[in-house]
Amino acid sequence: MTDSNTPHRPRFVELSPDRVSRFWKEASIGPHPEGGWAVLLDGRTPKTPAKAPLILPTEAAARLVADEWAAQGQFLDPSTMPATRLASTAIDRIGQAREPVADEIAAYAGSDGVCYLAEHPTPLVERQRREWGPWRDWAAREMGVSLQPVAGIVHQPQSPEAIARVKAHALSLDDFRLTGLATAVPLLGSAVLALAVEQGALGGVAAFDLSRIDELFQEEQWGVDAEAAERTEARRAEADLLERWFSALS
Repeated sequence: MTDSNTPHRPRFVELSPDRVSRFWKEASIGPHPEGGWAVLLDGRTPKTPAKAPLILPTEAAARLVADEWAAQGQFLDPSTMPATRLASTAIDRIGQAREPVADEIAAYAGSDGVCYLAEHPTPLVERQRREWGPWRDWAAREMGVSLQPVAGIVHQPQSPEAIARVKAHALSLDDFRLTGLATAVPLLGSAVLALAVEQGALGGVAAFDLSRIDELFQEEQWGVDAEAAERTEARRAEADLLERWFSALS
């Protein structure tokens, strides 16, 4: 944690950095005898970095991962396998770190991005109120997480009850959904938006665009360079993948 209000992003397992030639012809899935669905490469289940079998809780989630393996070319490219990384993280790490992961998710609610409104200019303030207010209301109504907005960047503590509710919800999730939520929160800078995506109330891309209203306003005023646009698109793709991840786990 970099400070008391801004948790760091969770550590994810890394797929092998070594260049690996494609060693399989067909990627498929199949039910596992002990439950869940296994990813199959020519009928054999690949391993996570910690040497655990790559088994997911639902058929759709296993298919999402298997499709990444099927799409590989001559060499394995881990950067094109975000669902595989999420699955490996859930299997290898999250089960042993559920409490601290839930604490970090809850900490974001204590300084949630959708609670900090600009003081000026007026068009930005109005846009933030119009776009973020309904999702704060949603969190209070649907999740029992009532967060108060504040003008400016000075930290305003939120109620312990709201933060506790976020943590309790995180701990109620299985390791795979918890991994997704732990990824979505820092990506969006908001527990509210991440919870809305996890619950299926908000699409991943829509949540990402909401999370960067300030950036978008600046881009509309001053333009955007190609490098920044490329980074934004990569993050938007990650948000889209998270929506599909949660949907596949449902």
